[in-house]
Amino acid sequence: MKIEQRLDELGITLTVPMAGPGQYGKRYGKMKPFVITGRVLHLGGHSAGMENGQVRYPGRLGQDVTIEEGYRAARQTGINCLSTIKRAIGDLDRVTAIVSSINFVACTPDFYEHYKITNGLSDLFDEVFGSEIGLGARATYGAPSLSDNYCFETSLIVEIDSPAS
Repeated sequence: MKIEQRLDELGITLTVPMAGPGQYGKRYGKMKPFVITGRVLHLGGHSAGMENGQVRYPGRLGQDVTIEEGYRAARQTGINCLSTIKRAIGDLDRVTAIVSSINFVACTPDFYEHYKITNGLSDLFDEVFGSEIGLGARATYGAPSLSDNYCFETSLIVEIDSPAS
């Protein structure tokens, strides 16, 4: 089954990525949203993004954000990653593995359930790609704050097939 069909079945609509292959620009400093080296796609930091000019799920776990909201933030972050992956390689069926993710949860010092938040990201990739492709290695860290008051951020390494000649 094509990944685009799977997204339709799951009721997932891709978002518009923040930027193309160029730099993000002034807001976050000079960097690229993704880099492709050989068959490896590296995604820079992604979050749940904004809706109507407001940060989705702002705040810290253990204070302003519930575990359920954090899970949804991580899931939305994954949807935003899928959108950037599609922009980078043109076809989500070219993904051969979610290799790894480095995840950050904005939280209070006494919050210890980071994994429950990151499950929102991992569960999404499992649903979309299946376990063989969609589940990779991951690490999740607590942070006192993240840019723009996001509660979750990730960076991905994705294996892709060779482009058609």
